[in-house]
Amino acid sequence: MSRRWYIAQTYSGYESSVKQDLDRRIESMNMQDMIYRVLVPEEEYIDTKKDGSKVTKTRKMFPGYILVEMEVDKEMDERAWFMIRNTPKVTGFLGSSGGGTKPIPLRDDEINAILRKIGIIQKPVLEIKVGDKVEVIEGPFKGHSGEISSINEEKDTLFVLIEFLGRSTPMEFKINQVSKFAQ
Repeated sequence: MSRRWYIAQTYSGYESSVKQDLDRRIESMNMQDMIYRVLVPEEEYIDTKKDGSKVTKTRKMFPGYILVEMEVDKEMDERAWFMIRNTPKVTGFLGSSGGGTKPIPLRDDEINAILRKIGIIQKPVLEIKVGDKVEVIEGPFKGHSGEISSINEEKDTLFVLIEFLGRSTPMEFKINQVSKFAQ
């Protein structure tokens, strides 16, 4: 069993009221062990008024959608899906074609990017820098080693110069696919 995030579609403009309804229903139907969190991702932005003054405001990141963290297993309790789908102003799940099919959960990198943007989780501090020697620990180049030539912190990727076919070739890896050599 594992927790996964799903996207529920709602009427646009009713995301907060759907979240409140779901929170109440989760508690009243004693489903806290199946549905853990309901989020309406919001971001702050600076609005400039006509007189030139600036005001900080918030807006929904995904109008018409809410995020739901649920327990997933092969014998998923249909009550949780049914309860969410039948909450007023919820139109269904993103990635579900209807007819009782299970929706597709968000990938970890997708939900982590959203949770980082709204401040629920912090971006990990990188302990590697350009010029460090690393070993590839995952993927088709597992066991190869090389030197970091560049790092893209926004995408959590880096380029490593790997000796391949007799020359130093830059290869792109996710940060979790490499391990820093102990100095």
